[in-house]
Amino acid sequence: MANENCTMFTDFILLGLSGRRDVQQGLFVLFLLVYGITVIANLGMILLISVDPRLHTPMYYFLSNLSFSDVCYSSTISPKMLADFLSQQKKIAYSLCAVQMFFFGTFADVECVMLSVMAYDRYVAICNPLLYTTAMSGRVCAQLVAIVYIQSLVYSAIVTYCTIRLPFCNSNIINHFFCDVPPLLSLSTSDTTINEIVMFTSSSCVLGFSIVTVLLSYSYIITTILRIKSAKGRHKAFSTCASHLTAVAMFYGTLLFMYFRPSSSHSMDTDKVSSVFYTVVIPMLNPLIYSLRNKDVKDALKKAIGTKLSSDGSHVFTQSVYLKILRAKVQVFDLH
Repeated sequence: MANENCTMFTDFILLGLSGRRDVQQGLFVLFLLVYGITVIANLGMILLISVDPRLHTPMYYFLSNLSFSDVCYSSTISPKMLADFLSQQKKIAYSLCAVQMFFFGTFADVECVMLSVMAYDRYVAICNPLLYTTAMSGRVCAQLVAIVYIQSLVYSAIVTYCTIRLPFCNSNIINHFFCDVPPLLSLSTSDTTINEIVMFTSSSCVLGFSIVTVLLSYSYIITTILRIKSAKGRHKAFSTCASHLTAVAMFYGTLLFMYFRPSSSHSMDTDKVSSVFYTVVIPMLNPLIYSLRNKDVKDALKKAIGTKLSSDGSHVFTQSVYLKILRAKVQVFDLH
């Protein structure tokens, strides 16, 4: 009966990160810079991988997809958040809230599972190098990426549908800076037990599978590396995994803290800080981690910059030579 008499809101109001105007202006500048770096760094990584033949390997194919998901799921959150910093009324339409929740969930799942696929790729490369070309062929890599996107779309659609169909009668004020599942569940006027079960189950399937895959892959990787007699060989093998392990620790650690706590221990202020880290900061850090700690990427970047400088230098040199020849011809003409 309560739900029958419920008048549904047509939009939600996002409280954001801070209610102080001076703080919001400072945050706008900070997060605009972070978002700009995120887009440029990730698109730069995708471009670098596509143009350098040495990076046309399964590992970098997955890395380019990781960069793509970073751009997409950061872009799902950051533009609206930046606009709200400069707006008096931080409204978001009911339908747009559902769209934001769906795409954020999709690309967050893509990021999560893609990291586990990259761990499996490293396992095959280090533990079964003779089978690597066959096991990680172009067709297999494309199929793995397709599976990642399909399952992410399905899980996100289920969670979004179960959340957005809830009645929101008493209040439309969301204590967050974007439409996420936990704050909306706390806002609903009905029993959300089933929704919490659905969210926990889907998150467990995605994150649980990913973590198990990473742990199993790296247990075999570490065992194999320790058997290498050469210290140089062990260092080289570990260095190929260091960037990936750093990205895994940051992303999975934040998600575990965010979504696998009892609802009674949730604090929206704490959740907002955690959300900022994995929605805004991590997408910026991933390409920096892979570029700073990966020799192949650094070499490809140096080559790209060196080619550009060399090309510019050759152009300047050609112009200089042409001017000298032209001056010589003028002098000869004057003598005659």
